[in-house]
Amino acid sequence: MKKIIAIIIILLIGIGICFWIKPKNNQLDEVKLAEVTHSLFYTPLYVAIENGYFKDNGIDLNLILTSGADKVTAAVLSGDVQIGLAGPESAIYVYENGEKDYLVTFAGLTKRDGQFIVSRTKNEHFQMSDLYGKEVLVGRKGGMPALNFHNAIKNANIDRSKITINESIDFASLTGTFISGVGDYVNLFEPNATKLESEGLGYVVGSIGELSGEMPYTAFYARKSYLEENQEIAVRFQKAVQAGIDYVNEHSYQEIAEILIHQFPDNSLSDIESIIKRYQENDSWLDTTIIEEELYKNLEDLMIDNQLLDEYVPFQDLVWNIHE
Repeated sequence: MKKIIAIIIILLIGIGICFWIKPKNNQLDEVKLAEVTHSLFYTPLYVAIENGYFKDNGIDLNLILTSGADKVTAAVLSGDVQIGLAGPESAIYVYENGEKDYLVTFAGLTKRDGQFIVSRTKNEHFQMSDLYGKEVLVGRKGGMPALNFHNAIKNANIDRSKITINESIDFASLTGTFISGVGDYVNLFEPNATKLESEGLGYVVGSIGELSGEMPYTAFYARKSYLEENQEIAVRFQKAVQAGIDYVNEHSYQEIAEILIHQFPDNSLSDIESIIKRYQENDSWLDTTIIEEELYKNLEDLMIDNQLLDEYVPFQDLVWNIHE
């Protein structure tokens, strides 16, 4: 009898130790991610968060809103965060400025511009030529939103000299500036565009993404040294994002909206549904985190065309399509 009691005690102690001491391989690696804006344009990322894909891959993700690609870049370079989510053009600027421990893009998310042209007046038959003689707020000069607007009007054979293109407004201030009365049109991401519509302060009349074409519009990047030292974490990060992309591509906008309601508590479920549907119809997201060199060249062509880059940068240096 004493032997049986002793065995039971030993078993209970063993079980207690198992619960008390977590195996090292079950511990999560903390990763701080700076996002350029909090928008349903990045739906696959938020699905990955809400569905627990990062935790499934051993990552405790700390998402930090850091408005503006320049500020995201600064946060990554300073070490305040490990990874940034913004336009890859910011990584190219850092490389061109001679930074030795430059930023390397290692996973893609969106493949075209996610902005919508918002007008002060309703226009169901909008054409890009309607912008002639008008002022359009497009965000910071040299950033992806402004670059893609220039590309859109080029592809539509629009004379940019006939439009007042305002590139002096900080990205985060576009909505407020437009509401204050500046500009005839403004280019906005969701949910800001739909919010203006619901408040009767503007009307969505067009899509920049439809005209500008495909390129790695928004992607994840980190310092070269961080990826060299933490390649295994980067692989797991990629896998989590890919799982989010796969879910979005395989489910309806209604199902996705139900998942993301906690990410956007200020928006109604019906608004979230309509926004996700709009982005799905615009074919906004990549099918894979892998960034193809041809798409990357489309971005560089855009920068060269706008005299922001003299020549192509080395793809093999600035893009690491990490595999296990």
